Amino acid sequence: MIPAFVSRAALAPLALAALCGCGHPESAPTKAQPATAGLAKDSCLASGDGYLRATVAGDIEMHLDWPNSGTHCNGESRDSPPGVRLSFQRDGSQPNLLLVFGLSGVRAGEPAREVATNLTVIEQGTDKIFGTLGDSRCTVDSLTQKRLPGGGNVYRLEARGFCTQPAHAVRGKGDVLVSTFEFAGPVSYFAPDTDHTSANLHR
Repeated sequence: MIPAFVSRAALAPLALAALCGCGHPESAPTKAQPATAGLAKDSCLASGDGYLRATVAGDIEMHLDWPNSGTHCNGESRDSPPGVRLSFQRDGSQPNLLLVFGLSGVRAGEPAREVATNLTVIEQGTDKIFGTLGDSRCTVDSLTQKRLPGGGNVYRLEARGFCTQPAHAVRGKGDVLVSTFEFAGPVSYFAPDTDHTSANLHR
């Protein structure tokens, strides 16, 4: 499930390759329903405790401190590589950034430490896409999960981590370093018997 707020430009194959660090678009679920439990229309979590904080340096210099209200977030489990993906964007943010974290080996409801993390930073409305192209440059120190009310296999995932190397421009030159980050957002875990098919997205 690609977040609904991602611009068309952000759906280029190179951006998708950056998400998985494998050089090609990853498999996408086709029959699972989007998560709604614990979510709110104009904020990250209905419970009011979603957020993203991060320090970004390099071609983009920003300190992000995005509270729950006005921050859009989405998360889901993924098959290849196994783990979860969470995305964050904020209304009125200038530049208009979308951050996508791919966490390897995370399972529904389980805490984790030292989680290898893939990171993509997209400046929406431009061709600026930065990706670590793998999960060896960033690490989640600690991660906790709590099931959200309302039914379904949806959890509030909270994580704290850092990157030791920058994310490089997918096109052209440049890089950004997200030296520290912490966030809380929803993750919908698909049932093991959910049908998944490989889907290649093109312009």
